[in-house]
Amino acid sequence: MARTIKALIVDDEPLARKGLAIRLEAAKDVEVIGECQNGIDAVTQIPVLQPDLVFLDIQMPGLNGFQVIQKLRELRQPIPLIVFVTAYDNYAIRAFDIHALDYVLKPVDDQRLQQVLARVQDTLQQQQEGEHKQKLVQLLADFTGDDVEDILRRLASGEELNTHPYADVLAIKDGSEIIRVPIDEIQWIDAAGDYMCVHTNKDTHIMRRTMKELEDELDPRKFVRIHRSAITNIKYVTKLVSHVSGEYHLILENGEELKVSRSYRDKVKALIHI
Repeated sequence: MARTIKALIVDDEPLARKGLAIRLEAAKDVEVIGECQNGIDAVTQIPVLQPDLVFLDIQMPGLNGFQVIQKLRELRQPIPLIVFVTAYDNYAIRAFDIHALDYVLKPVDDQRLQQVLARVQDTLQQQQEGEHKQKLVQLLADFTGDDVEDILRRLASGEELNTHPYADVLAIKDGSEIIRVPIDEIQWIDAAGDYMCVHTNKDTHIMRRTMKELEDELDPRKFVRIHRSAITNIKYVTKLVSHVSGEYHLILENGEELKVSRSYRDKVKALIHI
């Protein structure tokens, strides 16, 4: 469904403004929200009225159309879509040099005007879709803690986005108590029979969970499975050491040495080199 285009007409000739306004009134998806009789007035009114589209005369006393755009840039004001209006076709080249959307020649031809408005509508639709996508990406970033640019990169490359919000703490039941262990303090986890040993920089906690359950609960950007029965927090890894036998071991900050199994070796190498 076409949106209503809020248009502003800027021209120092009253008859030119009136003629264009009459033609725009016949367009069902355009609302003329104002008229400016010179460039100085335009620089003042554009930030206030915030039009979607400005029909901007090029030749005006005081500030011409090009200078209006330049002044808005100097004032760091948002610049709406610009369609230049001119009696001289040779101005078109310079108009496009400053990224005008289009231009029309005086007197304005109805068919040409319809072409311009169709192009404006398409451009606004693309902008709206882009803004909607950006808002969704920002919402996703706020939800997951990921970087906006990284999300956009992954979307562009077709990568799957993980929207699972990983917890900041791990709840561990110890008898009649439940201990809340901060995730960032966990250095590594290993299996001991049917139990998991959760090693922090202070203590070791025992819990009855499976390795797969813990792996799903922990952020894969921070924790990596290094063995069938071990997960480590890459934050605490200082070195990856290869032995003559072909085995790899991770060395943690506290000096703990953990074996990396062959099946997880490539994944571990890729993650700790990010």
